[in-house]
Amino acid sequence: MTDHELMWRIAGGSGDGIASTSQNFAKALMRAGLHVFTHRHYPSRIRGGHTYTEVRAGSEPVRSRGDGFNCLLALGDSFARNPKEDAYYGDEEVKPLAENLDELNEGGVIVYDTGLLDADDIPNFEERVEENGWHVYPINLREIARDHGREVMRNTAGVGATAALLGIDLSYFEELMAESMPEDILEPNTEILHYTHDMVTEEFEFTHDLRVPEGDHDEEQVLLSGSDSIAYGAIDEGCRFIAGYPMTPWTEVFTIMSQALPGVGGISEQVEDEIAAAALALGASHAGVKAMSGSSGGGFALMSEPLGLAEMSETPVVLVEAMRAGPSTGLPTKPEQADLEHVLYTSQGDSNRVVLAPGTVAEAYEQSRLAFQLAYGYNIPAILLYDQKIGGELMNVPASHFDREPNPDLGAVTTEAELEDAPHGPGGKFHRYRYDAEDGVSPRSVPGQKGGHFLVTGNEHNQAGHIEEDPTNRVTQVERRASKLDAIRGLLDDRNTQTHMGPDDADYGLITFGSQQGTVAEAVDRLNDAGHSVKGIGVSDMMPYPVEEMTEFLESVDEALVVEMNSSGQFRGLTQKELGRFGDKLSSLLKYNGEPFEPAEIVTGFEASIEGQDVPKQQTTYVPAAGD
Repeated sequence: MTDHELMWRIAGGSGDGIASTSQNFAKALMRAGLHVFTHRHYPSRIRGGHTYTEVRAGSEPVRSRGDGFNCLLALGDSFARNPKEDAYYGDEEVKPLAENLDELNEGGVIVYDTGLLDADDIPNFEERVEENGWHVYPINLREIARDHGREVMRNTAGVGATAALLGIDLSYFEELMAESMPEDILEPNTEILHYTHDMVTEEFEFTHDLRVPEGDHDEEQVLLSGSDSIAYGAIDEGCRFIAGYPMTPWTEVFTIMSQALPGVGGISEQVEDEIAAAALALGASHAGVKAMSGSSGGGFALMSEPLGLAEMSETPVVLVEAMRAGPSTGLPTKPEQADLEHVLYTSQGDSNRVVLAPGTVAEAYEQSRLAFQLAYGYNIPAILLYDQKIGGELMNVPASHFDREPNPDLGAVTTEAELEDAPHGPGGKFHRYRYDAEDGVSPRSVPGQKGGHFLVTGNEHNQAGHIEEDPTNRVTQVERRASKLDAIRGLLDDRNTQTHMGPDDADYGLITFGSQQGTVAEAVDRLNDAGHSVKGIGVSDMMPYPVEEMTEFLESVDEALVVEMNSSGQFRGLTQKELGRFGDKLSSLLKYNGEPFEPAEIVTGFEASIEGQDVPKQQTTYVPAAGD
């Protein structure tokens, strides 16, 4: 493993620069020719509290966080409070070291800051080191940083130490620092980087065999998060308005959009609550601008009323819902996939919307653009469903993936010339909601267009938009709106929006949706390498559901294990509901402790399920098939 892969974890306190340091570390490894993937773990505090980020790097594409990690840089928590064993939060000063040891792989490397951390405070530390064959390098990074200027630079000192121990060329870090730091900060940081690197090289004996892998990219790469991809996809598809209210983890998309939109002539508005945010986006769309809004679970609940208005008025809008562990505030900075049913069924009556759940950073860009295409092509709300994991993880993607033309087109909108020949009622009002619309899509007009006058209401209405309670009209309009989903399903089938893994003729299946796709793909490969016959599918289309494709997949396997991050098996339930059968084939592997799956957990869960053994319940839960 060490010849092909590095799994580096940096741990410290919130506010200690863990995220920014790990991002630069990942970017440096990417520029060195490696494929990278990051996993972020952080508490719901502004400052203080144990946080870490993993960077997994290899010569081949990396699809998940991996199993454990093999190198730890423990910086300590400079904002630690209540550093006492009997305090409510425990001894927070030692957590960046103590709480990461359980997941450190055998033979791993530990670098820790003796200026903030004392290994003697950790029970049985020396025994655990010997038992696991760990290689420990205690360095007073805090003192080194103070001697060279500012204590905050101990992050740079830690990177210098890591580079020395793993054989990483410092030039990549120097290049990144030169790009981002002003001269007065750049010089001392460069000095401390080299000082620590040279000191570690000269004073320590390298007893470990862990080294950074070698790699080379065939084309230019960019490092992006899922939040980046959603935001840039929206902008490239012509979105020029966003309204929102901050809520973790959706805030990242909102922030990126707010920073980028003014540069392309767009507008961002932070409003008083999520009801206002969704309503404002709806109004902007009605006025002729591609618009979006979004939130996380609790905030999205408030958007139910504007969402229903969008569906009834057939006003296109794109919403994003960033799942986190609930109910209520839950675990606000931890991933979960338990908002699926909430997003599918929020609103009133027989509602119609598109729901897409991207599975990778690259897919987040594609499906962000697709959401706008469907919303504005069919005059229907579209929702992007993702979670904290995919929103915050960083992954390298070929720059060519984003080399596509922008699309400012407003979709199903009539021109003034078309309006002249369009049906109008006796009072001169444009038939905005035509009974005979192709694929259910009755093109709208934009306010201000000559001949485009019509009414918009949340009530059921006739072709001109007037309130109408006639039963025949009601049935006609309900069925017309619903028919859009049939047309959209046909379009999505042509786009091949699901992701298939493994051999087509495999005996067993793994099924997932959203952010666990890469982890499941890695598990599929491992299982086949171990002699099993397994294929997988990552489903992105939650509504309308890919009934035919999933039917074909399940008919081709003997059993299928559904992998998802919730306690109630919501995606398994959706699959059974939409297909109406296969309940005897579908079992579940669930995880809901605030952490995403590791590939080994899926491998273990699968093997236990087909052998009829119990799955260890500490981290995952197995639910057997139960019939239809």
